[in-house]
Amino acid sequence: MTDFNIAPTKPRKTGPVARKDESGENFPVASRLIPKHLRPHVIAFYRFVRLADDIADDADLEPETKLAYLEALERALTSGQAKHAYLKPATDLRESLQKTGVSDRHARQILRAFRRDSVGARCHSWSDLLLYCRFSANPVGRYLLELHGEGVAAGPASDALCSALQVLNHLQDAREDWTQLGRCYIPLAWFDEAGISVERLVEGESDARMRAIFDQALEHTDRLLERAAALPGLIQHRGLRMEAAVILSLAESLSRRLKSRDPMKTRVTLGAHHKLAAVARGLARSFSAA
Repeated sequence: MTDFNIAPTKPRKTGPVARKDESGENFPVASRLIPKHLRPHVIAFYRFVRLADDIADDADLEPETKLAYLEALERALTSGQAKHAYLKPATDLRESLQKTGVSDRHARQILRAFRRDSVGARCHSWSDLLLYCRFSANPVGRYLLELHGEGVAAGPASDALCSALQVLNHLQDAREDWTQLGRCYIPLAWFDEAGISVERLVEGESDARMRAIFDQALEHTDRLLERAAALPGLIQHRGLRMEAAVILSLAESLSRRLKSRDPMKTRVTLGAHHKLAAVARGLARSFSAA
């Protein structure tokens, strides 16, 4: 006789896991433009950040649980000791940093942003959003510069590019971030100025006022990209210079596409032909900057 009081058992989670890898990102990660001997280190950094990001984005986890996981990641990174298998990206990155001599501050700064995400990040102004990007995105560029032995000259332009990439990603995911995670990275003050509620993000299509907010964000992002335009010419390493130029061109293409497509209807991405054209422009730009 069947006992209907017994619920089917679910496999127990052994810990958080990253939900995608570098192949699923908007922009290249450790492409062939990066020297072969450095690519494993870039991948180690990426996998640590990817796991931390996915922990903060997990809608099934309570904020306290997310914060505990992120704290465990930082402890494993700084101590080299990990009691759980899911912490391997942290110990792998620690080993990588020890081999390359790169500081762990870049990874730890990113964790600061993910802690904010874990409790439902909302940005109230453009300056607030840039402060978030300072920790969530800019350390990625700073890590790559340090890994390639670059000086501080390229830092501000790198920050501008990384911040622009982050904002573009927020615009792509604006509706999903709000409906699934209760987050809004678009400045809340802009909704007030437009006379609409942030709840407008649940809709499946932009009206004129929502479109104006997206355009305002893209205008600010284009200013960041203008500041980032100097980056290839400030990088001495040929491969990294080419990588930066390609990413800059991809970001410019995505910005243009977001101006002509509604991210509320569907996630706006670059098609294969857009990417190829952007890569060609980026490589040409890198050669002229050499």
